[in-house]
Amino acid sequence: MTALGGRTTVVTGVSREAGIGAAVARQFANEGARLFLTGWSPDDAHQPWGEDSGGGEGVRDRLRAEGARVEYAAVDLADPEAPGRLMAEATAALGHVDVLVANNARSSRQSLAELTAAELDLSFAVNARASLLLARHLADQHDGRVGGPIVLFTSGQYQGAMPDELPYIASKAVVQQLTASLAVTLGPHAITVNCVNPGPNDTGYATGQLRRAVEEAIPGRRWGRPEDTARLVAWLCSDEAGWVTAQTIASDGGWSSGQPAPRR
Repeated sequence: MTALGGRTTVVTGVSREAGIGAAVARQFANEGARLFLTGWSPDDAHQPWGEDSGGGEGVRDRLRAEGARVEYAAVDLADPEAPGRLMAEATAALGHVDVLVANNARSSRQSLAELTAAELDLSFAVNARASLLLARHLADQHDGRVGGPIVLFTSGQYQGAMPDELPYIASKAVVQQLTASLAVTLGPHAITVNCVNPGPNDTGYATGQLRRAVEEAIPGRRWGRPEDTARLVAWLCSDEAGWVTAQTIASDGGWSSGQPAPRR
């Protein structure tokens, strides 16, 4: 039996083959998990990277072809009722949900001068409210059996200023700050809660000067890859990490050290 063998896992934010959500799904499938995936491709359509033609369904189909047990539902987590419906659908399809990887994210670039209430509300709904409600619904159906980790996702806002992405970083900061309180609340129910900051991650959005500048600042002189993040998430959801909870962990190759990479 592999590390996550037989454990039903909900992974949100699975809409692009190059994304972190898809990498997590592949890693968990390789480790024997049953998967319920969800994503919302219409959001990608409005981003610079665009949407994949196959979306999350394509990720599902490729994993099924490799023998994994995978279900998928397109869900707009801006809907306040969506987290509850999602967890109910996952339970109906695959049984008791053992693991939640809340990778849902709305990326938004607005500076203070550009800031709108509508974008703030939408970013908080998808990034913060949905993550908290998903955790609540996992806890509601949890029965104390071994396994019950929750992994949330933040960004690098706690390590340095990101003034051009205020709705995004404000809502992601909420997720980070929720982590310890959720861990304390859910610890007696055998549920660990941790938060991952994936750092600069090569999901297809960075090119040109931005890409080169980040490479220069990372000690290993490369961007993080979705697979780097996926391996950390899988470990946090394994029995080996059962004593790790209430933590925010940066998987960023030293980017957060603040030190320039030595030239070689």
